[in-house]
Amino acid sequence: MADTAEGVIAGKRPRSVRVVLLALMIAMMLAMLDNMIVGTAMPTIVGDLGGLEHLSWVVTGYTLATAASTPVWGKVGDMYGRKGAFLGSIVIFLIGSALSGMAQDMGQLIGFRAVQGLGAGGLMVGVMAIIGDLVPPRERGKYQGMMAGVMALAMIGGPLVGGTITDNWGWRWAFYINLPLGAVALALVTVVLQLPKKRSKAGIDYLGVVLLTVGITAIVLVTTWGGTEYAWTSARIMELTGIGVAALIGFVFWQTKAAEPVVPLHIFKSRNFTLMAVIGFITGFVMFGATLFLPLYQQAVQGASATNSGLLLLPMLGAMLLTSMVAGRITTNSGRYKMFPIAGGALMIVGLYLLSTMDTGTSRFTSGVYMAVVGAGMGCLMQITMLVAQNSVQMKDMGVASSSATLFRTLGSSFGVAIMGALFNHRVQDVMAERAGTVGAKMTAKSAQLDADSLAKLPAVAREAYQHAVSSGTHSAFLLGAVVAVPVLIAALFVKEVPLKGGSKAAGEGAEAAPQPMVEAV
Repeated sequence: MADTAEGVIAGKRPRSVRVVLLALMIAMMLAMLDNMIVGTAMPTIVGDLGGLEHLSWVVTGYTLATAASTPVWGKVGDMYGRKGAFLGSIVIFLIGSALSGMAQDMGQLIGFRAVQGLGAGGLMVGVMAIIGDLVPPRERGKYQGMMAGVMALAMIGGPLVGGTITDNWGWRWAFYINLPLGAVALALVTVVLQLPKKRSKAGIDYLGVVLLTVGITAIVLVTTWGGTEYAWTSARIMELTGIGVAALIGFVFWQTKAAEPVVPLHIFKSRNFTLMAVIGFITGFVMFGATLFLPLYQQAVQGASATNSGLLLLPMLGAMLLTSMVAGRITTNSGRYKMFPIAGGALMIVGLYLLSTMDTGTSRFTSGVYMAVVGAGMGCLMQITMLVAQNSVQMKDMGVASSSATLFRTLGSSFGVAIMGALFNHRVQDVMAERAGTVGAKMTAKSAQLDADSLAKLPAVAREAYQHAVSSGTHSAFLLGAVVAVPVLIAALFVKEVPLKGGSKAAGEGAEAAPQPMVEAV
């Protein structure tokens, strides 16, 4: 007899649930760890394959494919079954990984990374949606700490693992390492997980897919190229902006006409879902900006080693993990959650403001405390936003709700890195020109981020000027982050708290019962 989700969680087959969750966490780890590992291996890859001028596309191609495919995977899962879509995304990701490891030139690597990104778009969405199917809303809080732990492990361990693999096995194993892990996840999900089969009579909304892909691609390219490859006011950036806006307007219009829209607009009628989309976007904006500039500040100003760059974020990630676990446990026990977005918004604002006060004399302990405040705020928001978003829609829209929430966070991170990066670079160049004159301006003309070797070669006066410049740049970037985080607190105040139920029926407004998932005994 099939177990209900409630029965599974209540302990009828706990071992089977743990096996499925292990497989889901491995898949989530693959999606999050990949860029961290590959980033560390990039200097070696360029030395072997050449093509330095195309280096940025190794990351950009992956990011574009991931962002563009995310909503499509969510919709495919809703229409044709979550398990098949998830397995398909794992297979595509592993094929892309194998091909990337075999690449013979930079062009091939970029293309194969795009294939990998197509699969990665379905990994995170699949994990979130399957947990949404398998675990009742009230119980999902228990697994927040597990997901936050995977994220922290990826951010801390990624650079270390990437460096170790590249130094001892060669850069190709930075991609091949995905194969055994992915095979384990693939086998466990295939054997253990059983979800109700679906078959939609409507076809895929191909026009919607094309319009959304064009719009997302244009936006990501604008945020990636703006201020670096091209000036923000250049014709190329203006063209991409126009294309992106036109495509997204066309997409929204078409979604009102399509028989089976890629992103059904009715999900935004839920106030909570719309608020979670806003909060997720801003959280992505702040989080990825913080993880970009904090290691840079600690290396350039505080003299930390770049080798263990992931460890520099430990205060923030540790606080995020601890807070996420506590928030999840309280949510599960009480069924209430509104307090956490409010607390998270307030902590992020305070923490980012504190980070903006750092200067060349700030100690590592003090900066660690400030990072912990930001991390605590993120821990209150990271998984709660997904939980509330899923709880705000019907079970049949679980996939698109998960993919839309993930997409907004991804787009937020793109904007955060671009806007905070542009402000940082501008401020660094101004301060270098003020303190080191023409020589200082030339030093940072091409890039405001000097690596450890370049910094060590600078004369003492120039090094001191650069430390002040980086301190000033991080001040501006984090102050902007604090201002941008204010809408999180405002949005959280308007969240309507709907107590999460412990049964299989979703607790969201208008949520409806769905065929119950089951897990086979192991």
